[in-house]
Amino acid sequence: MERFEVIIIGAGLAGLAAAYTLAGEGIEVVVLERGEFPGAKNVSGGRLYLNPVRPLFPSLWEDAPFERKIVHEGITLLAKEGSVALEYSGEELRRPPGHSFSVLRSRFDRWLAERAEERGAAILPNTLVEKPLVEQGRVIGVRAGGEDLAADVVISCDGALSLTAEKAGLRTPGFPRDYAVGVKEVIALDPGKIADRFHVSEGEGSARLYLGDVTKGMFGGGFLYTNRDSISIGLVIRIEDIGGEAARSVPALLDAFKERPEICSLVRGGTTAEYSAHLIPEAALRGMGKLYGDGIIIAGDAAGLALNLGLTVRGMEYALASGYYAAQAFLRAKEKRDFSAPSLEVYRSLLDDSFVLKDFRNFAATPDVLDNPRYFEHYPELAAAVFRDLYKVPAGSKDTLFSTVRRHVDLKEIWSILKDLKKASAI
Repeated sequence: MERFEVIIIGAGLAGLAAAYTLAGEGIEVVVLERGEFPGAKNVSGGRLYLNPVRPLFPSLWEDAPFERKIVHEGITLLAKEGSVALEYSGEELRRPPGHSFSVLRSRFDRWLAERAEERGAAILPNTLVEKPLVEQGRVIGVRAGGEDLAADVVISCDGALSLTAEKAGLRTPGFPRDYAVGVKEVIALDPGKIADRFHVSEGEGSARLYLGDVTKGMFGGGFLYTNRDSISIGLVIRIEDIGGEAARSVPALLDAFKERPEICSLVRGGTTAEYSAHLIPEAALRGMGKLYGDGIIIAGDAAGLALNLGLTVRGMEYALASGYYAAQAFLRAKEKRDFSAPSLEVYRSLLDDSFVLKDFRNFAATPDVLDNPRYFEHYPELAAAVFRDLYKVPAGSKDTLFSTVRRHVDLKEIWSILKDLKKASAI
């Protein structure tokens, strides 16, 4: 068999970060990507929080193809006939070097792949990995494109369902409640219109999340990110809630979302440039399988490294960091010439000591807290009803503000809110 020191499955952010790091240390590494090019099948909503990973790749970011620096944050509760929006903008978001950026993965991943190739990594697109090669319980390589390829270590970065990790015995098939489907449309729009509609200057952008009627009460939400000359807009809905025939309604939900008055004025005049869907891990720490074995390391979405906090949805920085630490684990194992599971256990230790698994431990209760239909149905309707009456001026006299609020938030409602707040205190 043709042999490499490291074979990486998947040219997403985790795989490319591992390849970039390993190639920089002179390691013979090949990345096998089933898409036509790196980024062709990567659909992420489009936002990278840079601060956590900036120290891991200090010389990488100066010429990165970011779309816009995010300077406006927003979350909107959508009722059936109304909405309540909360927005934040602070000077710290504008100051260099920037807190977070919108990205288009087809552009960003290609750029990162080029940086890895410049260091000596080999990237092979249009290459489907059929299975890991296992010998006496140890992964010794992969079968790809009908050929067997050997490696000291395989780094699996093949997405949320990761058949490689499953076939290597490191995880069992997940449950529908542990995954969500993300559907995204990229709408081309003149940069001048983006600046006017989102109140941003050149190079600045806005990120907005939407909860409530956008998913018709199902677990999930909507998102919108501004790019240089386009808008990324989409939905994330838990698989358990859209199983069977209901799955056909997801495109219709996205169409209905775009027709909402809160959205249609923002995307009016744009043209669809891209439409795609992607599976997203939602179980956080609860759904994380074993991250390493004899001759294999699992990183990125394949390791379940995505975190939905309601106010933010994070994954890209976890993918980059896990790829970096997977590379570091290999380098340490190489020093000992031992690629067994006990030797590669350092990967878990590196993640434990980093922001990655510290975040996952801090927010371990988040999936259970968010698994509350009141967040996606009751509270958006309640907020809209309260504000509708607060702003309403009737023909006769107007009730006091306190009386108006109390009409909607009685003692029973207050007790329900307190119970939800108590549960939410875990995050």
